[in-house]
Amino acid sequence: MRYLQSFHRRLRQLREAGRLSCEDVAQMCGVDEQRVRSWEADEVRHRSYPGVTELLDLCLKTETPLENLVDLELPDGGGQLELPGLAFSQADDLSDALKELEQQLDRVQLSDSERELLRRFRKTSPDNRRMVLQLLAG
Repeated sequence: MRYLQSFHRRLRQLREAGRLSCEDVAQMCGVDEQRVRSWEADEVRHRSYPGVTELLDLCLKTETPLENLVDLELPDGGGQLELPGLAFSQADDLSDALKELEQQLDRVQLSDSERELLRRFRKTSPDNRRMVLQLLAG
């Protein structure tokens, strides 16, 4: 899995920069904390890798571009088309994976009304933003 060779280091850097614990990342990705620790393991034999769903959740919830976490380019400069969990031997498998990917993307897409609320929230004053956030927290 060439595209995940440096994932463990990049994940740790992302986590530390964002002051996130392994438990925080686990909750974002819907996995247990031990699984996240195995993603960051220094020793290859103890390391595991996230699936597409977990990787997408991590990228979306931390607002991190995929290319910041995985090695999408080969060292020799050639492009790489593989993504985690998308290496299949049968066309049906790929079709199912693409359907799941589409469902995950649809799940996080904002509706028109949500976009409008976000637009208004961004344009309002800092005091109004604080009031809205207080209302939502209560």
